[in-house]
Amino acid sequence: MTAEELLFFDAKPQFLPLYRSLREALERLHPELTVKVSKTQISLRNRHVFACVCLPGRRGNAWPADCLLLSFGLAYRKESPRILQAVEAYPQRWTHHVPLTEEAQLDPELLAWLEEAFAFSNAK
Repeated sequence: MTAEELLFFDAKPQFLPLYRSLREALERLHPELTVKVSKTQISLRNRHVFACVCLPGRRGNAWPADCLLLSFGLAYRKESPRILQAVEAYPQRWTHHVPLTEEAQLDPELLAWLEEAFAFSNAK
């Protein structure tokens, strides 16, 4: 993990272990994964961004009071109660937002969604 990634969590260090677990799970599946840290998000990339995480300042009504927000893109809208918001940013490019609060949420279902997002992004 880079120094930039560690600094990203200075304001909310309680989410660093959750992010670390997510990153490690994705690196096991895709060792070629790259990471780009900006002021507002950490982008997870193959050739393109397939997912990102942020520490939202504002939140939707149904979101937990404090969370690590995971966003990923697909060609269609995926339906699940875990996905609290999905937006069609461009035709056939849906961005899905999943709030994460604990490591148990990094389950096979979520990792399968990220696998699908990885493949979708790589095919662009």
